[in-house]
Amino acid sequence: MLTKRKNTPWGASAAHYFPGILVGFLVVIFFSIIVLSMVPPVSRDALTHHLAVAKLYLQHGGIYEIPSMSFSYYPMNLDLLYTVALYFGNDIIPKFIHFAFALLTTWLIYGYLKKRIGTSWALAGGVFFLSLPIIVKLSITVYVDLGLVFFTTAALVSLLKWMETRFKWRWLVFSALACGLALGTKYNGLIVLFLLTAFVPFIYVSQKKKDHAFEEKTGRRRSINVQLKSIGFGALFCFIALLVFSPWMIRNYVWKSNPVYPLYNSWFQSSAGQRVPSLQGAIQQQAVGRHDSAPKKKSTRWSSLAVRKVIYQESWWDIMLIPVRIFFQGRDDNPKYFDGKLNPFLFFLPLFAFWSSSNDSTAVRTEKRVLIFFAVLYLVYAFSQTAIRIRYIAPIIPPLVMLSMFGLKRVADIIGGSRIAGADKLSAAVVISTAAMMLAVNAVYIYEQFNYVQPLSYISGKINRDDYIARYRPEYPVVSYANRHLQRNTRILAIFLGNRRYYSDREIIFGNSLFQRLVHKANSADKLSLALKQQGFTHLFVRYDLFKRWSAEQFNNSEKEMIVRWFKKHTALVYSKGGYGLFEFSR
Repeated sequence: MLTKRKNTPWGASAAHYFPGILVGFLVVIFFSIIVLSMVPPVSRDALTHHLAVAKLYLQHGGIYEIPSMSFSYYPMNLDLLYTVALYFGNDIIPKFIHFAFALLTTWLIYGYLKKRIGTSWALAGGVFFLSLPIIVKLSITVYVDLGLVFFTTAALVSLLKWMETRFKWRWLVFSALACGLALGTKYNGLIVLFLLTAFVPFIYVSQKKKDHAFEEKTGRRRSINVQLKSIGFGALFCFIALLVFSPWMIRNYVWKSNPVYPLYNSWFQSSAGQRVPSLQGAIQQQAVGRHDSAPKKKSTRWSSLAVRKVIYQESWWDIMLIPVRIFFQGRDDNPKYFDGKLNPFLFFLPLFAFWSSSNDSTAVRTEKRVLIFFAVLYLVYAFSQTAIRIRYIAPIIPPLVMLSMFGLKRVADIIGGSRIAGADKLSAAVVISTAAMMLAVNAVYIYEQFNYVQPLSYISGKINRDDYIARYRPEYPVVSYANRHLQRNTRILAIFLGNRRYYSDREIIFGNSLFQRLVHKANSADKLSLALKQQGFTHLFVRYDLFKRWSAEQFNNSEKEMIVRWFKKHTALVYSKGGYGLFEFSR
């Protein structure tokens, strides 16, 4: 009876039906994501980075330095996979590639939980993970976060396997290889490297201290040997991970004399005279880099908290509770609410995983601690960054899902094992109602995505590709016009287009700051025109409302008058639609 309860959420009565129901849910989620993905890419980072850089590499015939795009120096393991799809003329397949890493992570979660608490709980964990709002959102967009999630989870699971097998070398090597691939996917993998490198010696020493054979022979020399060996394991882990990551470090060192450019740039180039705020700066660039605006002020350590307090009118209590709020208040495309959505049960259920944990084996208790320590420490680091986004903390989701299943099972076992009348039925009711609420939150989000993405109208042919893209990217009609009518040697200066260059087949430079500098230097419309022509520009692509607001704030009255004269004398409107205009410079 105990064995049956271990392998199913509640007794033997549901053993026959529950796995099939969960598999059915998985199939529904799988096909829902497939349908949602079968539309042209319109997400911000896809158009500014992941597809844009891949397209430029294809046009150039290989990887090359693009100084105007700071994020082109980021590691690009997944972006290179997207390049293959673009080579064959398909920009929807990259979504499926990204989604594949969500499926692989689901498989890792299933494999780990199946061995620990049984097949049904493992399937429940897979369903919960794959249907989470942030996972669904990432699965239907061309980002790289799911690659980071998979490689991080693989590194964690392999590390736990290393501990379980009494420190067999191959599992430590597998973990380090996965960590290195995480580094090559996104710079946030450096957090993973730091945490897991620290975990390796800690795990080794703690397990050796629990070894009775070791305790009987404890001596100063043996204790030192264990500590030195643990440090050696940690060093080996770090070395292998960095070796896997080294191609991207070598590339950046050759280009910028900084293997992790733009991170820690002041360490490598002290003569540059500009402080680049380490990993915090890179994450900030990912968040705001798509907005090419006026020169940025120097950031401080607590600037992100001050920004939230001033802009969002949040109290210090609100700010300090962000690590909790992210589980309850997430919203897509809203930086105030972390630009993503989690599930509240990810916060509550892991707490129950440690309730009456003395019933667990020593190995399981240790694994739970490793999972929760990783999640908490990663989250604390993310909280300290300039801007917190749900996808920046995505690597903690699989550990929390695993702990959630441990927690739900613990609740079921405690209720089912009590002496109250109908304990089994009560346990079943608790599990069913909790699972229903967990999945209801996720199901509502998937339904909302269908309303927002509207894939069926595109798949059915009711709306063509150009009209679909224009629905979400209002600048696209002007981009499409430029692609069809402008010559190939055209060089466009774009202002307030959010760095979205993917759909442009003409050279396009995003130059708010450049335009501002040229205006400040010029003292006449003629000189401004000459300066732009010397830069090689032939056209101006501008968003009207933001340009007007920005000009009113950045320029004095004489400069504003000069810009008006320049527009009248030296430019001609070629095409305008949706609040965007394309101007040709006079020859």
